[in-house]
Amino acid sequence: MNRLSLAFFSTGAVFVLCGMIWGMVMGSTQNFTMAPAHAHLNLVGWASLALMGTFYQLSGRGGRLGWANYILSTGGVLVMVPFLALLLSGKPQYEGGVIAGSVLAALGMATFVFVVLTSWRDAKPA
Repeated sequence: MNRLSLAFFSTGAVFVLCGMIWGMVMGSTQNFTMAPAHAHLNLVGWASLALMGTFYQLSGRGGRLGWANYILSTGGVLVMVPFLALLLSGKPQYEGGVIAGSVLAALGMATFVFVVLTSWRDAKPA
């Protein structure tokens, strides 16, 4: 497996483990206030990163744009999820952090979309 794909999968695996533990805590306490932040951690942190890692491994693409995709997407999760948890805990002053993290995540996804769409140039016919 190439390093870029391994970076996506390693980070995603850590995120989903944290999300699972967080979900277990929410379930055991019956306090689901943080469910939206938990969902973002699992979906953006695990599902998106794992799918991106799969694409980079299967396509053989990557390079600087792939690493930029990784940094933006991972940074988005690391900023968005904690700030979303703070916002959900009743601290509206942290909304800017949620916005910043969301922008990073969206830029990561836009980078990924660009890489996927430009891959058509090198695609072989079926």
